[in-house]
Amino acid sequence: MERKSYSPKSRLSDYGAKTAELVFGLFLFSVGSYLTVQANVGLSPWWAFDIGLSQLTGIDYGVVHNAVAILILVIDILAGEKIGWGTVGDALLIGAFVSLFDHLALVPLMQSLPAGIACMVLGLLVIAVGSFFYMDAAYGCGPRDALMVALCRKLPRLPVGLVRILLEGSALLIGWLLGAKVGIGTVISVFGVGVLLELVFRVTRFEPTRVRNENVVDTCRNVARLLREKNAG
Repeated sequence: MERKSYSPKSRLSDYGAKTAELVFGLFLFSVGSYLTVQANVGLSPWWAFDIGLSQLTGIDYGVVHNAVAILILVIDILAGEKIGWGTVGDALLIGAFVSLFDHLALVPLMQSLPAGIACMVLGLLVIAVGSFFYMDAAYGCGPRDALMVALCRKLPRLPVGLVRILLEGSALLIGWLLGAKVGIGTVISVFGVGVLLELVFRVTRFEPTRVRNENVVDTCRNVARLLREKNAG
C-alpha cells in the first residue's frame, strides 16, 4: 500500500494537514541540526561547509545555510530535477529556524566530551524524527539530495553511494579548510544518522520508497482545482 500520496480525490484539508506535517518535520530537523552544532564535538559535512563559510564571511551560519540551499536549488532546477514544496521549504526554513534558535541561545555550547556526544546523538535522533515527518508529507526531497540525484543522472556510471561520498566529502573538506570544527561528532554524524533513520522508520513502519512525491506544479494545479470545485459547490 502506497502511503501519503495525493490523488484526484484528495481534499483541501489533506493538503493543509500535509503542509503542517512538512513544516513540523522541518522544524524538528532544524532543532536537531542546532543541537549537533551546539554539541561542539565536530560538525556534520554540510554544516561544516556552512559554518566554514560563515566564519569566512562573518554572516550568520543559518543565513549561509539558506543561501547555499537556494543556490543548490537553482542548480537542481537547471539540471531538470522535479522540485516539490518540501524542497523549497527545506531551502527557506531550516536555516531560518536555526538562526532563531541561535539568536535565542536556547542550548548552551557543550564544554565536555560526554555532554557533547550526548547532545550530538540527541540531535541526530531529532533529525531522524524530523526526516520522517518531512518525507511522509510527500512534497519532495531537500535541495542537497536533489543535487545528488541530478549528479547520478549525469554520471550514471558512478554508484549513488560514491556520488554522496564525493558530495559530502567535498563539503566537509572545504568546511575544515575554512576553519570549521571536525572531530568525533563528525564521525558519529556520518554513520549515526543512517542508523537512527532506520530505527525511526522501523518504529513508525514507514517505507520511504512507497511515498510518491508531488512537485510544485502538480500541487498548485491540484489545489487550484480543489478551490474551483469548492467555489462552484
